[in-house]
Amino acid sequence: MASLRGLSRPVRGLPLSQISRQPYCCSIRCASSSQPSAAELKDLEDSGLRAPPLNEDEKKDFRPWKRQVDRKFGLPSGRYSYHPPKFDRGPLHPVQSPPSSDPTARDYVPGPFNLPRLRQTYLSTVASDIMTLTYLHTPPGTPDKEASQRLREWDGSSPYHKNRPLRAPRGSPVLPLRERDINFTNIPEIKEISIASYVPAALQDMDHLLVARTMLLAITGTTPEITKTKADVAQWRIRSGEKAGVKTTIYGNAAYEFLDRCINIVFPRIKDWKGIKASTGDSSGNLAWGFTPENMRLFPEIEVNASVYPPKMLPGCRVFVKTSATSDRQARLLLQAMGVPFHGQVRD
Repeated sequence: MASLRGLSRPVRGLPLSQISRQPYCCSIRCASSSQPSAAELKDLEDSGLRAPPLNEDEKKDFRPWKRQVDRKFGLPSGRYSYHPPKFDRGPLHPVQSPPSSDPTARDYVPGPFNLPRLRQTYLSTVASDIMTLTYLHTPPGTPDKEASQRLREWDGSSPYHKNRPLRAPRGSPVLPLRERDINFTNIPEIKEISIASYVPAALQDMDHLLVARTMLLAITGTTPEITKTKADVAQWRIRSGEKAGVKTTIYGNAAYEFLDRCINIVFPRIKDWKGIKASTGDSSGNLAWGFTPENMRLFPEIEVNASVYPPKMLPGCRVFVKTSATSDRQARLLLQAMGVPFHGQVRD
């Protein structure tokens, strides 16, 4: 048994009858003890482990692309060449799309590769606190409140008013969202952040547009899109269709990182700043605020390269925060829990 332990593992797996027939297996030569000779290396080079060299005629005939062109029928699909369906045809269809976490899915996005501090705070603390603060106990058996009528009815002065759909409210072509109570299924969160900068000076000098685009690229990490004017303003010498602004939108962890820099770096350094106006919002849970050119220099990405941006060419910007909240009140509560200050009269 002691002699068998000295053998290699493949040899130990052979039966004893085969080991006795192969006496050379017991002698193991270490690579460090002796080196192969030139003849042994030549035998390895001439072995059948590599393909034989091609002569000139064979090289001319070796044209794989010609075989592909002349092939009348395509090669059979491989076992692993699976393509998910382009459209979702319902939960009862026999062919279902894989989940987004599957690498073969069409909407698969690798990552996340990091967890921002603000998002981690939201998941561990803010989400549960918002659900607790907005909880309203309803005893069992309490009848549901009737929803208020937001659409206008027809007065019936014409026979054509019968069976017509209700009209939108006067002065508001877009109907705002109806506020829903917060529970564990619809806790407000940040969906995306859009940053836009209007540069009217770019109509006379395109370098202003280049500075604005470089600024948004530095603070967001995404390539901004150039916007054009939509109307003619003769007093400001603006014609429709001219390039006069940039905008970009960030999602996911990038949005949380940008908001984290605003809360912990930019906002505390603004002098004589009371906070964001509490009246901001579009009645659907989306809030906005603005930064002046002086405030833009407080971002660390711009401050570290302040000499790159000309002092009189750096523009301001407008920040739009889109949340999953159904009212401005819920959106303010979310941003207040994250550290965004508000001041002034609240408009619900």
